[in-house]
Amino acid sequence: MDDSSLIWDDGALVTIDQRGLPHEVRELRLRTVDEVIDAIRVLAIRGAPAIGIAGAFGVVLATAAHTVDGVIDTAAVHADADRIAAARPTAVNLAWAVRRVRAEVERGADAVLAATLDLLAEDGRVNRAAATHAADLVQRLCADRPLRLLTHCNTGRLATSAFGTAIGALRVLAERGAVANVLVDETRPLLQGARLTAWELAEAGIPHQLTIDAAAAWAMATGQVDCVLVGADRVTANGDVANKIGTYPLALAARHHGIPFIVVAPESTRDPHMGTGRDIVVEERPAAEVTGFGGVATAPAGTAVFNPAFDVTPGDLVTAVVTELGVVHRNTDLQPLPGNEIAGIARGLYQRGWMPGTAGNISVRTGDTAVITGSGLSKGELTERDMVTVRVADSAPITDHGRKPSAETTIHTAVYRATAAQAVVHIHPPYATALATRPGALDAVTTVRITDYELIKGLGGTDPAAIDIPVYPNWTDVPRIGADIERHLTDHPGAPPILFIAGHGITAWGDNLSQARDRAECLEALCELISRTGRTPAFGERADPLEIGLT
Repeated sequence: MDDSSLIWDDGALVTIDQRGLPHEVRELRLRTVDEVIDAIRVLAIRGAPAIGIAGAFGVVLATAAHTVDGVIDTAAVHADADRIAAARPTAVNLAWAVRRVRAEVERGADAVLAATLDLLAEDGRVNRAAATHAADLVQRLCADRPLRLLTHCNTGRLATSAFGTAIGALRVLAERGAVANVLVDETRPLLQGARLTAWELAEAGIPHQLTIDAAAAWAMATGQVDCVLVGADRVTANGDVANKIGTYPLALAARHHGIPFIVVAPESTRDPHMGTGRDIVVEERPAAEVTGFGGVATAPAGTAVFNPAFDVTPGDLVTAVVTELGVVHRNTDLQPLPGNEIAGIARGLYQRGWMPGTAGNISVRTGDTAVITGSGLSKGELTERDMVTVRVADSAPITDHGRKPSAETTIHTAVYRATAAQAVVHIHPPYATALATRPGALDAVTTVRITDYELIKGLGGTDPAAIDIPVYPNWTDVPRIGADIERHLTDHPGAPPILFIAGHGITAWGDNLSQARDRAECLEALCELISRTGRTPAFGERADPLEIGLT
């Protein structure tokens, strides 16, 4: 349904009183400036784009009210416009829309009305464009299958004028057959998710489940969320986002679990004149919204209350801000989604024969945790559902979705603890695996020195002409391999970001997964070159380096 939730009819602004939903669809007919201001303040009209347009209609009413015999009392109109703009201070759209139409006041109420109707029509076009861009981004970042999505508060046609922003993106995805389920935060304390979003999703025929706000992080931890989509009331120049209270903890949980957190909003919600979220005035709401519900007291009389209407999410937790212009803010540190990137690279390495059968494993660090391939799985068929999140500190799994983490998890976490690595690749390419077998000792770390090959530059060492690559014993007790690696890397902070395990392939790491893969590929190419040129190394004592180079 694209019908507007805001209609101008016979000198009045007509809308749905959102306080009555979902049980009562009650019409509001607002004929005065005070009625518009009151409707905005009591949340009968809510949602940044919607209150902006309602505020513009308020300026129409003010202009008409202060025009007598064709003479406009512009001072009185502008005073009313100031009152309208101040009705809710956090949402930038309200002041933006009022400012845009008050420029027409001197030309009369009809001119202000024409400008407001242009805003109304523009809002529908803008929403659909932003929603489409956001849906495109979600499908690029997430798996090619019906998705589990989570949203907070209400961002549909009730919060805008038509179609919606974040809910608009859900509608576009649903039209494409890409929605398995939408988790809807009920959104305390006024339950905009339960009352409004669930109503709109049911109206649109989109599958959804209602959940308490406090369950959202657990839903992410248990693999029930592929992406979070929210709206915004203000976006500052640095990408900080003010939105309904409860948004910030969603962003923290999404960051922890490596889940995209996408903000969908019109350009009018961006405030380029405000540098950071520290400057945003966060409105506090009446205590009664928290101490009781539906007229029933739920807290002792006189209980002090902290009831902010909004919180501010730092831009570094936001995967992307999407407007009608496309992606206008993107945190590249968070993308692509680790599970999807791991699965894609694993399939490519499998096709090259470097992760045969179920061998090999890949991980990406996500703060104090890491996402790693599951155990016993063909790397040619991996999806993001085959990943397990583990703690870096002790390798313990946090989520498993029925999967166990790779048997070599302790090797990955050892690298993360001893270095600044953000991604690790462990593979079994034939030439590197063969070379690692020849100098490897049964019970001690040995070293292969490779010199004078141009490819050495691609391995990440400090010397472009020579590199000493450690070869670790292949203990049957894999955690012992990890302990060897962590101890050696801690004792040798300048060690190259690549290693051999005797008879058991190679491990490489880097600032991102592509760099780790590239280093592993470079080492395999170098080992193939050594093999094909017929170099026969001389084996020394196990503590001494094996030197391979041009003579």
